[in-house]
Parts: sequence; structure tokens; C-alpha cells
Amino acid sequence: MKTKTWINIIIGIMLLLTIPAYQTMQASVNSERVWHNSRVSPVIFIPGSSANQDRFDNLFQQMHPGKRKLKRSVLKITVQKNDKIKTSGSIAARDQEPFIVIAFQNNQDGYTNISQQTRWLKIAMNYLTNNYNFNNFSAIGHSNGGLIWTWYLEKYFNRNDLTINSLMTVGTPYNSLESNIKNETAIFRQLYRNKENLPANLIVYAIAGTKNYQNDGIVPYQSVEAGKYIYQKQVKKYTQITVTGENSSHGSLLDNPQVTRLVQENIMDNRKTAP
Repeated sequence: MKTKTWINIIIGIMLLLTIPAYQTMQASVNSERVWHNSRVSPVIFIPGSSANQDRFDNLFQQMHPGKRKLKRSVLKITVQKNDKIKTSGSIAARDQEPFIVIAFQNNQDGYTNISQQTRWLKIAMNYLTNNYNFNNFSAIGHSNGGLIWTWYLEKYFNRNDLTINSLMTVGTPYNSLESNIKNETAIFRQLYRNKENLPANLIVYAIAGTKNYQNDGIVPYQSVEAGKYIYQKQVKKYTQITVTGENSSHGSLLDNPQVTRLVQENIMDNRKTAP
């Protein structure tokens, strides 16, 4: 009996010593997980009207050409009309700056469609943050993709667990196809009316493409320029950049080497990391 008692005492002591060690190990693992997640900072892309999840493939291929070529994870999401999400691709475990494309099954133009696409963006962002646990990101929107990002930031983004570092819009028609700012369109009025809801620490770059400073073949130069009335004095920094020459038309802007360089220099190389 005495031997069995001593054995029980020794087992009890070993358990008391093991539990704190296990708790310490779990705390270390959890701390490491938080440390890693805080450094995952995806770049999230939204294409324009009539474009699908593959719209940015050529841009991705232009990133880091030659010896500097760096393959990044690409996750593509398409939000269906029934609010369901369809995905392809994946995010590698060690990729700290993956690319994510969010597209919509209904990708048509028009105020009502853009409003619906903005709500679908909220669904997609909730899906991403719930499944990938990042707490900061940067964003790029081509054409109406820039409108969707702007509307989302004004209406749905008010959350304490997520930070947007920078936004780049490319050929975005802030005043639709109007070349005269005095002729305010419904989308411009919507975005202008709620501009005070924009994140104050956001850095915004608006890229306009043109050969004649009148339009890019589709979007009037003045419509892209109208973005300043929405973002200036509301965000930390707003910069408009004009791209001219070859591949400066609306449909080819994403193939323009100047745009590729601007993405690398202002969105990727200067990304912030959450503390």
C-alpha cells in the first residue's frame, strides 16, 4: 500500500509540473500565430465592369520580371448572385503578401449593380478575414472596381479589427462618363455625400490614363480627376497620377509598365505592417 501511495504522489507531482509547461507552450504557439498573422498583408484587387477574376493575370506576370521575378500566391474569389462564394487558387502558408482577386458573377455596369457589388464585397471581405486572419491589407481597383472600393470604405468598413493601408484606383470614373464636374452623376453624389466615413489614415493613389488629357478612350479625364473632391481632406494622402503614351487607354492600363511600377513602388514595396 505504501508503495502504491508513493507512486500516486510522484504521478501527481509530475502532473503539476507538466500542466504549467503545457500552458507555457500553448501561449508561445498562440503568440507566434498572432505574430505571423499581423505580418500577413494581402493586396486585394477588384476588376471593372464586365471583367472576371482573371482580369489581373497579365499584371501579376509583369511583377518582378527576370531575375527579380517573385511568384506570389493568388487566391481568386467570385461572389455569386445568391451570395455564395466560389474560390480558386490558394494562399501559401509563408506568403506574407499574397494577391487576392474579388470578382462578381453579376459584373455589369450601372448604379444599382455597383451598389449590389459593394454589398458582395462586404461578404467577400468577411469571408477572407474569417478564414485567413489578416488584420491589414492594401487595395487596387480597376475602373468601376475603384468605385466599389470607395463605396465599401464609406458604408461597410467601420471595423476595429482591420486596417486598410493604401488604395490605388486605375481609370476609375468617379463621375461616371461625365466630363463636366458640374453635371454630377448619381454615383458621384453617393460617394461625395458619405466621404467623411472614409478611413482618415488611408493613402490613396488615383491613376488616370490619357493621350490627349480628355479621356482614355472610355472614361473622361475629368471623371477620374473628380476623385479629389471625394478623397482630399478626408484621407491622409491623395495623389493623382497621369499615365500617357502607349497602353494608356482604358482597357490596356493594366498592361502599362508605368502602372506596374506604380503598383510595386506605392502598394507593395511601401506596405505597412500592423504592430
